This record gives sequence, structure tokens and C-alpha cells, in this order.
Amino acid sequence: MEKDYLILQPALVMIILTFIVWVFMYVRRIHYLVTHKVDIQSLSDPKAMTGHIPVHINWPSENLKNLFELPVIFYALCGFLAISHCTDTIFLYAAWIFVGCRGIHSIIHCTINIVMYRFYAYALSSLALWFMAGKLIFFIFK
Repeated sequence: MEKDYLILQPALVMIILTFIVWVFMYVRRIHYLVTHKVDIQSLSDPKAMTGHIPVHINWPSENLKNLFELPVIFYALCGFLAISHCTDTIFLYAAWIFVGCRGIHSIIHCTINIVMYRFYAYALSSLALWFMAGKLIFFIFK
């Protein structure tokens, strides 16, 4: 498989990660709502969710929101790399570092939520992402 298409693999893994967090969010929420007999209609306003559900139950929801922030840039970069035919081994390593660190970030955020651990994973993933962006920008505008 060409390297240009290999860059799509980490992008697809990010999509799978997003799906897993989405499922985990609903499993935790629905389990809590059913076991605590929460009136579903009382949750019609998103702000009401915080009043009825403990913070730790909503951690996956917060993480899901994170997965639609910087990863959007990652998806765009992977698409640009695939169509521009400039994917190399360094881009692939950076992409997998991004995905691995985002996976670690999600595990931490959805479970123990220790902010400094989460921050380290986020910071490293962000560095990998901005490295990819800078390298691609340099390639395109050289």
C-alpha cells in the first residue's frame, strides 16, 4: 500500500476512537439514568444534565466534545496528505503519535480524569499535530 493511503489508517483509527467514546458515553449515561430512575424529560436542556448526573458520568461526554476540536485539523491534514502524494515515514509516525496520545487522553478523561496526565497526552498529541501541519505547509509553499 502506498504511503499516501497509509496516512488514512490513523485517521480511521481516530474515527473508531470517537465511536468508542460515543458508545461509552451513552452506556454510562443510560445506566445511570435507569438505575437512578431519572426523569428523562428533566434533561431536555443540556444544562440540566449537570444537575441530574454526577460529573464523572459526564466525563465521556466532555471527551467526545474534545474529539471534535483538534482532531478535525488532523482529519484535514490526513486528507491533504493522501491527495497531495507527499506522505512520508515522518508524517506517518507523527500521525500515529497523535492518535496514540489522543487514545491515552480519552482513556484518562473518560475514567480517572487526572488533569495533569490528561494534559501530558494532550500536549504531546498537539505537538505531533502542529508538526504535521507545519511540515505540510512547508512542503506546499516551498
